[in-house]
Amino acid sequence: MARKFFGTDGIRGRTNTGVMTAEIAMRVGQAAGRHFMRGDHRHRVVIGKDTRLSGYMMESALVAGFTSVGMDVIMTGPLPTPAIALLTREMRADMGVMISASHNLYEDNGIKLFGPDGFKLSDADELAIEEAIMQDQELAPAAKVGRARRIDDAQGRYIHAVKQAVSDKTRFDGLKVVVDCANGAAYQVAPSAIWELGAEVIALGVSPNGTNINDGVGSTSLDALKAKVLEEGAAIGIALDGDADRLIVVDEKGQTVDGDQLMALIATRMHEKGELRGGGLVATVMSNLGLERYMEAQGLKLERAKVGDRYVLEKMREGGFNVGGEQSGHMIMLDYATTGDGTTAALRVLASLVRSGKKASELMHLFDPVPQLLKNVRFDGGKPLDDATVKSVIAEAEQELEGTGRLVIRPSGTEPVIRVMAEGDDAAQVEQIVDRICDAVRAAA
Repeated sequence: MARKFFGTDGIRGRTNTGVMTAEIAMRVGQAAGRHFMRGDHRHRVVIGKDTRLSGYMMESALVAGFTSVGMDVIMTGPLPTPAIALLTREMRADMGVMISASHNLYEDNGIKLFGPDGFKLSDADELAIEEAIMQDQELAPAAKVGRARRIDDAQGRYIHAVKQAVSDKTRFDGLKVVVDCANGAAYQVAPSAIWELGAEVIALGVSPNGTNINDGVGSTSLDALKAKVLEEGAAIGIALDGDADRLIVVDEKGQTVDGDQLMALIATRMHEKGELRGGGLVATVMSNLGLERYMEAQGLKLERAKVGDRYVLEKMREGGFNVGGEQSGHMIMLDYATTGDGTTAALRVLASLVRSGKKASELMHLFDPVPQLLKNVRFDGGKPLDDATVKSVIAEAEQELEGTGRLVIRPSGTEPVIRVMAEGDDAAQVEQIVDRICDAVRAAA
């Protein structure tokens, strides 16, 4: 069925319009609360958020929804998405909620839901909640209305947890690290965790004001981080996004190290220590062909999933993998977290840097990416990918790239856009193919 509320990563939209209003948030709380009320025990939900202005409004509305159906609420304040997943499990909650629009600017917001196991919801759970959102839910009698409270030690709990991802003998003494927190959810915990392990930390994006999240800082805006790394002569730069489930690295030369290179590094080091499960790692269809070739050269495999960290996670659990992620920076290490965790991944990368004695630029360039080009084509309606001419052009392109590259064409899950990506050994050929397909899609749209 077509979904009205849930997209590829929870519910997301422009604040005070469409699905992202206080009324809808309250209904989500009521519907989700009822869905996870199983058994006679006192039910509870953990709610966290990032730093965007509308977080206060959405938090209050969700609290009203959950408490009105009899569920107790624990509020943590600003914390990374993986911290909420962790606390949901650790506090034996029935579910968790993260209020965030991830890497989007402050005008947007979103609602991510976790089950009692700390994992994002299944399609079946989302569909059930989706159907219930616009229905009136049974309200709790006056004596059984839920209670709400804030906890003060959530940050400390998370910092302690992420430090378990590295050996208790690991120290970062003498390592100068620039940490860009995107003025987002990790603005306190990420610099603290890295500093506690001995590094000299220069912090960026740690002055949230409600409207500056992801604005010129963070994993999608690297210029400020690159400049600061070069200015400070730092060994490495760490960039998180607004809810800190992504990691992108900048080496000491100011060069970007994307999620593909980071996955290769983490998987390789774990394989060397006998800790890698599943015989490889899981990435998405957007990860570079160079990563796939690198993994094959190591005697490891690369499994591909649909775009979206939840689909990566599903394939990881199905195949027994413990490492996966996305080129965009989602890093999932199931030994330590149930969702992408940029801070945990950063600690693993820093530990590898310290142990190797190499510079970041030497350690983190494990393969040469093949030329890859992605373009977006916006359309007003209909299904341009069903057009006969578009299908013909795509088929011709696939034949041209056979054996030397890949073609990935997909509609966006969040906006009326067709994403056209091609990669291959010949950059000029890749560009011609992408342009040809884009032209055909535009003509059909």
